[in-house]
Amino acid sequence: VQLQASGGGLVQAGGSLRLACAASGRTFSNNAMGWFRQAPGQEREFVAGITGSGTATDYADSAKGRFTISRDNAKSTVYLQMNSLKPEDTAVYCCAASHGAAVMRRTTWYNFWGQGTQVTVSS
Repeated sequence: VQLQASGGGLVQAGGSLRLACAASGRTFSNNAMGWFRQAPGQEREFVAGITGSGTATDYADSAKGRFTISRDNAKSTVYLQMNSLKPEDTAVYCCAASHGAAVMRRTTWYNFWGQGTQVTVSS
């Protein structure tokens, strides 16, 4: 099982990025997936999550109104559209998949993790 995140980069404040997480090795169409981020010296934190069907989502307060999570199960890919980026959004973003169907914010809910992609927002 492999989760490969991509789409990170350097962007100015106010800009946008679209992250993608491609899953391989098994299907996760019935499973919740999430995006997390970790800044230097800080703990990994939940950003957004989505159920297997894509009908339910959850966002951290810091992401609400700016980020949108979506998924394309035909492509085994989950996306994170990030708009109005701020310097405090700078972190390594990684995706995760759960055995469960519901979206949860705790990291222990997720069983599979990708390596992450760096997002740097300059002021």
